[in-house]
Parts: sequence; structure tokens; C-alpha cells
Amino acid sequence: MRSATSTARQSPSAFLLKGLAALLGVVLLGALGPAAAQARPAGTEAAETGLHISNGRLLEGNGNDFVMRGVNHAHTWYPGETQSLADIKAFGANTVRVVLSDGHRWTRNGPEEVAGIVDDCKANRLICVLEVHDTTGYGEDAAAGTLDHAADYWISLKDVLAGEEDYVIINIGNEPWGNTDPAGWTAPTTAAVQKLRGAGFAHTIMVDAPNWGQDWQGVMRANAQAVYDADTTGDLIFSIHMYSVYSSAQAVTDYLNAFVDAGLPIVIGEFGGPADQWGDPDEDTMMATAEQLDLGYLAWSWSGNTDPILDLAIDFDPSRLSSWGERIFHGADGIAQTSREATVFGDGGDPDDTQAPTAPGTPAASAVTATSATLNWPAASDNVAIAGYDVVRVSGATETAAVSSTTTSATVTGLTADTAYVFAVYARDAAGNRSARSATVSVTTDGSGPTPGTGCSVGYRVIGEWPGGFQGEITIRNTGTTAINGWNLSFAFADGQTVSNMWGGTPTQNGSTVGVAPAGYTATIGANGSVTIGFTGTRNTTNTAPTAFTLSGSACTTA
Repeated sequence: MRSATSTARQSPSAFLLKGLAALLGVVLLGALGPAAAQARPAGTEAAETGLHISNGRLLEGNGNDFVMRGVNHAHTWYPGETQSLADIKAFGANTVRVVLSDGHRWTRNGPEEVAGIVDDCKANRLICVLEVHDTTGYGEDAAAGTLDHAADYWISLKDVLAGEEDYVIINIGNEPWGNTDPAGWTAPTTAAVQKLRGAGFAHTIMVDAPNWGQDWQGVMRANAQAVYDADTTGDLIFSIHMYSVYSSAQAVTDYLNAFVDAGLPIVIGEFGGPADQWGDPDEDTMMATAEQLDLGYLAWSWSGNTDPILDLAIDFDPSRLSSWGERIFHGADGIAQTSREATVFGDGGDPDDTQAPTAPGTPAASAVTATSATLNWPAASDNVAIAGYDVVRVSGATETAAVSSTTTSATVTGLTADTAYVFAVYARDAAGNRSARSATVSVTTDGSGPTPGTGCSVGYRVIGEWPGGFQGEITIRNTGTTAINGWNLSFAFADGQTVSNMWGGTPTQNGSTVGVAPAGYTATIGANGSVTIGFTGTRNTTNTAPTAFTLSGSACTTA
């Protein structure tokens, strides 16, 4: 049975490929208690003053149901990236999980710094989940710290966290147990929760699962009721991290439904989508099931991964979303489509707001290529505020979700050449009210394929290698005098390499020949401009770089 490495960052210089435990399809051991189990211990029904748990649900102080839709941000390794929370909010997130250090393994984030993070979250109208990362993989990783040490850290911050119960959830320790004797997770988890309660903390507390967060041996699942009952406030939520152990729809739905059926609160505190050497996480089912069950999810991670396969934004640049970022923010069941701002911030998600927005204006199409089209439409209006727009593909009486946006523009990708489509737009507000549908627009994709302009050059380099695998980068430069609007890149490997995952483009491979279609944000290459495509792949002993590239049928020089 394959052992796992950390599903989160181990050091600023270590790979941040999310670690995975065990064989795919493994049966989760243990079972939660019956659905009739009490979701809140007796005697705790007094009015709440902040985020709290009731009947297995996370609620705000006013009783409004709150469903987390957000991402993780690696603050402790990148304290200078102070714009990140504003950028995350701009894509529609309502929550951010912030990586901190208690000083055991990395530089300690002190009270003044943490107070500033909380203020930054509040200024950007984000619920703040604060977590200690030093506990990652305890029992298997000798460098990891204990949950008891993490609890002491939180107690040292009590003065800056007291009174922030409306805005802050305390995630005691990230992935606080590895794969070695994961049954050892239960007692120190319970003790850490009780230590914080004994110190007077009234916040909702989040606890991560063992097995590097993935609980593939079912320890948290089997012991969740006992741990929950040990918290006399009942304000405890469990966090599962879903990576390649959750490569099948059944694994995802079985785990999440087990908690819901037992009346116990659960959130997907981290998850990934890009495939790696351990398998391919089923992020579509994760997101769809979270939406169906009204459960929170927090994608890993905004930026800063040494291997950028899981970067949502490349180099912390919000204008350079990766394909993973596009999926999380703008895809089906994504943040732009499903996020509702916490009502504690005033004008978002008001449960008394029942008035739907007006319909958006008629969309217009531009930048139509063989595989994509950009739509723009006049804004809708609302009695409170517009939270976002949902673009749908219309076929007779059937609608299919295409893309979501927080602005009045969106690019629809993945279209077929020389094909007619009909699109329309809905507006929605923070309370979840949806407008009537806009008028439709008809779009026919280019049948002849994109035109590359007068010249191109391609640079190819290997970023890193490991046994059986590697990471590559392709830079496409437009050396012509007019913009390239849509393109298809083609090249061939010489040594049997294959592409496993790609960001910035969509790959197809037939034998040694690889074709790449652009993502929405790489489809246009301005005159003398360039775009960069990244990927991971498999390799044999040798890993010779391709030497010939064509762009939409035109040969390119190599750089």
C-alpha cells in the first residue's frame, strides 16, 4: 500500500503536489452513528453571537445558513502578498482559509500579524478560516508539531480573536496525522478542542482528518460522533481533504453523505482537481455534491505552489487564472455560480430579500473562434446588489450551464468548430434570487479554424523531473503584426512521453503527436505578445524535447 506525503505545502522549496494516501477505491472503514444522533449537545440552545453549528449546519449568529465557497491562501510563506484576499474576493469567494504557523516548523505568525489578517478578511467581506500548518502529517513526518502545541498557539492569540466569532473559524491544525497509526488522531484532537474551550474560546472550531487529511482508513468517520460530543458547545465542524483518494464519484458521495445522514457538520477543507501520478481527483462530483448537500468547499490553493499544478492564479496574478482556477471560479457549481456572501457584512445574502434581479440585456458575441466565443451583455439591476451572472447554452427547451461570471462578460470555451450555438444569461443576487432569462444570442463557431497571423515562435523547457514524470512549460509567441484570436498548437514527443495534466490549454494526444487548444484566457495572443502553457507528464529514461511546432498549421521557429 502506497504511503502518502503531505497534501499541503511542506516548505517553501518543497513540491506542493498534494500528497495522496493508499490505493484508489479503498473502502473507508468505520461508520458514523445513526442519523438520529444529536447534532448539538443538550443545554446549548441559547442565542448565539457568532458562527455556530445547529442541527449539523453552519449558521451565522442571526440563524442564516452559511455555506463556505472559497479557497486556501498560503500566507505564512508569502506574507508580502497582501493583495491576495482582495483578489480572491473579486472572483466571488465568501471564505478564505489562511495558512499560519505556530513557530514549530516555520516562522511564527504573531498576534499583531494575525489581527491584521482578520481585519483584511473583514475589509474584503470574507469569512476567515485560520489554520496552523505545522501539524501536517504528525506521526509520519518527523518535522510536524502536535495539536497540543497548536492549541497553545491559539490560546496565545486569544486577545486578538476574542469578539471575532462572527468572522473567524479556528482550524486547530492542518492534516494533524499521517498514515502511521491514524487511530492515534482521536484522543489529541478531542483534547485540543477541550483545551480551547477550557480557555474560553467560543468560536466554531474546525478539525482536520488523519491520513494527511483524506481519512482513507475511516478514523474520523468512525469517531466523529464521539469527538463532536466531547465539545460541550456543539460548535465543531469536521474537515475532509479530497485529492486522488477521491477519484470516483462513489467515494466522494459516500463520505459526504455519511456525515450528512448522521447530522454531523462537514466541509471539504481542501481539494484538488488536476491529475497526478497517484490518480485523478473527481472534482466535478466534489463540487456538485457540495452544492446538492449545501456543504462548504475550499479549493487548494490561490497561488505559490512550488509546482504550479494546483495554483488557481499563476504568480499571484488574478489576470492569469490557470485552467484549475477557471474551473473553480467560473465552472459548473463553481464559486461565481454558487457563492453567497455572509449576511454579517450587511447587504449580502439577506434571508428577507425575496426580490429577484431584472433580466440582463441581450448578450452580444465577439472574438468567435473555432472553439470559443466571448459574450458581453448589459447589466441587470437589483434592489440590493447583483452577485453574478450565469451563462447557459439553450437547445430547444433544454438549458446547459456554460460559464459563470461576476462581471458582464464571459468567454465560453470547449466549443466545436463550424457549429451553431444559442446562449442566454441569468442574473442572481447574494440571497440566491435568480432573474428571468435574457434574450438569446446565436453564435456559429469558425469552420476554417483560427488564423495565426504572420509568424510564431515556440519555446519549450523542462521545469523539473522525477522518476517516471516531469513538468514542462511551453511559451507561444506571436511574431506577427496582428493579434492571434484562437489557435491550435501541434508537436510530437520523441521518447514516448505523455501529457497527464495541462493548465492554460486543453491537450489531446494520439501516439506521440500532441495537440493543444487554448483556454479562454490564453486564446488571444497580441502582436509580439506571448502566452505560457504548463503541464505535467510521464516519461521513460530519456526525455528529449520536441524540436518542431506548428500553430494552426503554420510552422513556428523554436526559441
